[in-house]
Amino acid sequence: MADVKKIATRESYGNALKELGAAHEDVIVFDADLSNATKTNTFQKAYPDRHFNCGIAEGNMMAVAAGAASMGLVPFASSFAMFAAGRAFEQVRNSIGYPHLNVKIGATHGGISVGEDGASHQCCEDFALMRSIPGMVVMSPADDVETRAMVKAAYEHEGPVYMRFGRSAVPVIHDEANYSFEIGKGEVLRDGADVAVIANGLLVAEALEAADTLAEQGISVRVINMATIKPLDEELVLKAAKECGKIVTAEEHSVIGGLGEAVCAAVAESGVPCKVKRIGVNDEFGHSGPAAALLKQFGLSAEHIAETVKYLMAFSAD
Repeated sequence: MADVKKIATRESYGNALKELGAAHEDVIVFDADLSNATKTNTFQKAYPDRHFNCGIAEGNMMAVAAGAASMGLVPFASSFAMFAAGRAFEQVRNSIGYPHLNVKIGATHGGISVGEDGASHQCCEDFALMRSIPGMVVMSPADDVETRAMVKAAYEHEGPVYMRFGRSAVPVIHDEANYSFEIGKGEVLRDGADVAVIANGLLVAEALEAADTLAEQGISVRVINMATIKPLDEELVLKAAKECGKIVTAEEHSVIGGLGEAVCAAVAESGVPCKVKRIGVNDEFGHSGPAAALLKQFGLSAEHIAETVKYLMAFSAD
């Protein structure tokens, strides 16, 4: 994908906020002293009177956003995923989730690809935390086009939304002219019959690369982009389970509590006979290092996805 345009989804988030702000005067943005990194400074430059720096006080920021939502505004509260989902969890749960307020959380720098910032900032638990809050929508886009469409959909959705964006630039895989986004719906990016790979975030591009490699070896892989983790598109998951009989999930998140567990629960409770193998961070903390090297080390690369697909096929044949 060397010739494919690449852009970090955090950049796309900032651009989407600016576009949204132009169309809707009720959109306001809160940040916790990280606007240059979360890219909410793009909105700030265009609408300085609607952007508020709450300082390094993420819990307070969530409470202020809840108050703004109760007044009829549509606040987007932004920080790193580790702080938005981790440090501010209690305020998100009690001040936003419990009263089901219309707050949108834009969490950047999620996952291992935060790189040199190290384990303290590499949040691989946010899907699990946010999925546990009743009524919270949880999403992670694959590219620039999907990010901008997702932010618009989040604005139009009534209720709390958690969106995770990445630090690293990722390939643009969607054609904007022919793309539409719907909360709670996955999409088949590539059809296949042998194994289905269900991925989100930056691992969608890795899954597509793995599918290309496996196709050369005669293995037909269905690639599904599951940008919405909650509510999960169970219909699409079960269709893949029935037609392929084997599923690999791939996410830049712990194998505990994220997309993989959601897919496993859907398949197990349906009674459809299907083997599932999860790819993610295996109950361990990350560490400092270049993002690309860490993704390979933690088994979050196209190469590892391809190996896992072949393992699952061999295991199923025994």
